[in-house]
Amino acid sequence: MQTINLYVPNMSCASCVAKIESAFAKVSNKEGMDSAISARVNLADKQVQVFGNITPEKAIELIKAVGYDSGQLLDARKGAAKKEADEVKEYRVRVIQAAIGLGLGVPLMLWGLLGGEMMVNNTSQQYAWGVVGLVTFIVMATTGRHFFQGMLRAIKARSANMDTLIALGTSAAWIYSMLVVTAPQWFPADTRHVYFEASVMILGLINLGHALELRARGKTSEAVQRLLGLQASTAIRITDAGDEEVEISQVNLGDYLRLRPGDKVALDGEIISGHTLINESMLTGEPVPVHKEIADSVSAGTVNGNGSVIYQVTAAEEDSKLAKIIELVQQAQTSKMPIGRLTDKISAYFVPAVIIIALLSSAIWYLFGPAPALSHALVVLTSVLIIACPCALGLATPMSIMVSVGRAAKMGVLVRNGEALQTASKVTTVVLDKTGTITQGAPKVTDFIVLQSHIDRQSLLSDIAALEQHSEHPLASAIIAEAKQLSLSIKEPEQFTNVQGRGITGLVAGIEYAIGNQSLMQQVGLDTLSAYQQQISAMASKGQTPVFVAMEQKLIAIIAIADPIKADAVEAIAAMKNSGLEVVLLTGDNQQTARAVADTVGIATVFANVLPEQKQQKVIELQQRGEVVAMVGDGINDAPALMSADVGLAMGSGTDIAIESADFTLLSARLMVVAETLLLAKASMKNIKQNLFGAFIYNSLGIPLAAGVLFPLTGMLLSPVIAGAAMAMSSLTVVSNANRLRKAKLV
Repeated sequence: MQTINLYVPNMSCASCVAKIESAFAKVSNKEGMDSAISARVNLADKQVQVFGNITPEKAIELIKAVGYDSGQLLDARKGAAKKEADEVKEYRVRVIQAAIGLGLGVPLMLWGLLGGEMMVNNTSQQYAWGVVGLVTFIVMATTGRHFFQGMLRAIKARSANMDTLIALGTSAAWIYSMLVVTAPQWFPADTRHVYFEASVMILGLINLGHALELRARGKTSEAVQRLLGLQASTAIRITDAGDEEVEISQVNLGDYLRLRPGDKVALDGEIISGHTLINESMLTGEPVPVHKEIADSVSAGTVNGNGSVIYQVTAAEEDSKLAKIIELVQQAQTSKMPIGRLTDKISAYFVPAVIIIALLSSAIWYLFGPAPALSHALVVLTSVLIIACPCALGLATPMSIMVSVGRAAKMGVLVRNGEALQTASKVTTVVLDKTGTITQGAPKVTDFIVLQSHIDRQSLLSDIAALEQHSEHPLASAIIAEAKQLSLSIKEPEQFTNVQGRGITGLVAGIEYAIGNQSLMQQVGLDTLSAYQQQISAMASKGQTPVFVAMEQKLIAIIAIADPIKADAVEAIAAMKNSGLEVVLLTGDNQQTARAVADTVGIATVFANVLPEQKQQKVIELQQRGEVVAMVGDGINDAPALMSADVGLAMGSGTDIAIESADFTLLSARLMVVAETLLLAKASMKNIKQNLFGAFIYNSLGIPLAAGVLFPLTGMLLSPVIAGAAMAMSSLTVVSNANRLRKAKLV
């Protein structure tokens, strides 16, 4: 399954989305092609993502077949650069077109408002308005060419879109006016009104609206632009002949690169010489630079401090952490929400329905309306066609998704897709793992109690560390760090077994060890630890985790390990509770330790001594109670629970398995980011609903108003010019409302 990214600049409304996606849905039954072929359109970013066994050439042909031109995006950098350049160029063109259209339309409108004659009743008026009609035609061809080209493409594809409505509406007004000019005798005297100003003003106002929309919409792509800007274009490669500056495309895996003070890290790698401070805030949101030394990893896009290091490249440009983040952000921005799919279904039938409504409304006015019936019928036809353009409807959901995903990326949160964002907005219960989530995930040995006097303390710690070096658990790191601090030699064990959720067992120098929690001790035959309950309780009351060490099925030591609570944990949990969320602590630690941590941070509900499969079961139990559950974790043992939860949030500092299992990846280690992410999801859904409500209400009210339902009460019809201005403003309103999410206060 490959993914093809295409840039389709002439998509304009919600019906475009429906047509392109349906074209790919239909093709799976033709030519024996793979049924998994599908397309996902992001109108806000003018992009189409194609999935499945299809060539780029075939994908472009399919898009052209339904009336749209397309160019393939080779990669994120080139695609974003092309889009930005095209939008800058389009913005200038639209401003010029708007100025030309309004430059002619406004004087003509003022002429009519100030009492100037807009009727054709004699030969001199015919000549005068004939000249105006020709000038208007030139202006329409200049300022509205893209609309008429769009209509022709749609006709060739046997479909209709926003361009169809605009072209038909403005053409109807111009053709009617020119017929009045060339053959006034065909029309009753009271219907010989010309509407040249409406044609050019509608195009001018819509072009102005598009220009303003482009400028506002450019802000929504700031997240990807910012990430792309982090990528270095060159690197200092160390060779036998000395240092050389090369393009990163020429750097190979295994090459040695020099990182000078103040330079950006060009590619992911591992430090082999030197030490420094690296500013990783652009990826993680963490403001404090991170100390890096030999064997530490560095990520592309981060910025070096004052130190100088040499590092070995471990990932190609397209495989770097930054590249994957950019890809994930772009995929999330083009993804759809369930609420957005309803809009797409409606939009597929919207434009044809509008054309039918416009024709019926004008026919009713012509047959049954007051004099001048023909003029009224034309005004109604033009106004309905123009005001009903579904631009706002097509932008309502994708604009908010783009801004939200961009805001999340700036916070150090990667969103997998729009559906995850919508689900996160409904979360009622947040389940937090303890180690690495509430705590720092960097535990330290605080006490090492040897229960047998004849056993050498350092020799025992060395054997324990020999086994723990094969474990992925954070508590193992604390024991190894303690052994290294004492400069103990660490051997290789003869046998090692990881007992998931309980601990480890193995052989060191022929001695059998079992190291883990109380559950593991029971498994190896130590049924009771009651003799040491006082020590265990004292550790638990301090939030320390006891690790039991058994040698040859005899308890010989207890290691107390404390994992410091994150500085923002109390504030973050308070923020979640204040927003109406229930917070639950779920951990494999014993009840007393878990309770001590929970009391410190303000969590009432605690599930302790929980195995990985039981973590998943606890999540399912909460769901069965009607809760929408968000699970936050960072370890392998959290993966099943992350998958089963309605929303999974993986701490980016955790394992790859946890990250792959999650809907959100938190690059920052701050717990407050969890609260901010869930509140951003709620704000995003609120924003989308505001956009959709505005778009639906706009069309629901606009079409009847344009059709003249208020004429019996007011005696006035909606001017096509006002309809054009309203249509342009509706899109701009949606874009502006979505951009409010960029700076919305979350906590």
